[in-house]
Amino acid sequence: MINPPSPGHSSEGGMTAIATAAAPLIAPASAEAPALPKSREREGALSRADAARFRQMVDANFDFIWRSLRGLGVRPGAIDDAAQQVFWTASQKLSSVVVGSERAFLFATARGIAANARRAQQRNRELQGDEILEGHPDRGPDPEQIASTREVRRILDRILDGLAEDVREIFVLYELEGQTSSEISEILGIPMGTVASRLRRAREEFQSAARRHHVAPGDKP
Repeated sequence: MINPPSPGHSSEGGMTAIATAAAPLIAPASAEAPALPKSREREGALSRADAARFRQMVDANFDFIWRSLRGLGVRPGAIDDAAQQVFWTASQKLSSVVVGSERAFLFATARGIAANARRAQQRNRELQGDEILEGHPDRGPDPEQIASTREVRRILDRILDGLAEDVREIFVLYELEGQTSSEISEILGIPMGTVASRLRRAREEFQSAARRHHVAPGDKP
């Protein structure tokens, strides 16, 4: 089951409009968990202890990595493959992953895979179909709701794409994933002061971009 995304911490201006709206858009729309990575099939080749550890790693982090990949710029149609690649890499390097640092390892892997995906997307500018609202057909959103939600997603993508990678990942982890500063420090392996300074910069850049896109404080998808 997909866990509900953590609400963003922000309460400032345009960030309220987009960041709060962004979390449910980044998570898969379906109530059913996406297919688990094919790398799980390798469990048979692992020792019983390693297989149990790998299964726990997937169960505890799949949703987080899926959403993080979306926030780091992987487009909807490519996220499942990217997530599988993250966990396939983890399965290959499981013995070198320090116990307790699994999430940090997975996020670092996701950063590299997302960067490669963004470069590929830049080379191939063909428009991909919007797959953001693919779940729950019984809810029947009307065309106006769909158009509004897609516009928020497009604005968020443009703003995030304009952020430097180091501040983008801080913004994704703090504002969209609801991670604390200490958790981000541990995940990224950087001092708390660096987290704070990058978060300040991310918020300033986000606010500036939100104003350019005419996002008002009360706007909602």
